[in-house]
Amino acid sequence: MKTLKKISILFLATVLSTAVISCSGDDDGNPTPPTALEGQITANVGGANFTSITQGTTAVKVATGGAFTITVQGTDLGGRQLQLILNGVDATTGTYQISQEAAISAIGSYTEVNTTTFTSQTWAAPNGTDDVSGSITITEISDTNIKGTFNFTARNQEDANNVKEVTGGSFNVNFMQF
Repeated sequence: MKTLKKISILFLATVLSTAVISCSGDDDGNPTPPTALEGQITANVGGANFTSITQGTTAVKVATGGAFTITVQGTDLGGRQLQLILNGVDATTGTYQISQEAAISAIGSYTEVNTTTFTSQTWAAPNGTDDVSGSITITEISDTNIKGTFNFTARNQEDANNVKEVTGGSFNVNFMQF
């Protein structure tokens, strides 16, 4: 009975958040992504809002020598995923360019999985074409949580002319504890 009640609450929360998201927008017709609540990643991807589900959202911080690799990723119920990776950071606030030439390795990717055929397409940045493909900003970080913003231009891994603009991104995710 408790499981059924939890599933019902999760379903209701998903429906309500979808209704709120689908009603938000700006004057030029583009949806405005909401600010990420705890356990979420949000963004506008190619003109459509993306909000990850809490159960499909994780952050991991791994020490590599004197620096850290931080990975933040989230999946929604439609088979879409956003992933942000910072490699070589000192785990403090700051803005990191997504670029082939950046001193700190910053990567953004977006994946769509066809849940019928289980095939997928991935768009990634840096994209090999632009000098700077975007940025990831850590606005708050602690031993247990990371918050920030991001945006990037990603190119499809199979067709470089197929581009996704990821804008207005935000994340607020607790680190997995090992």
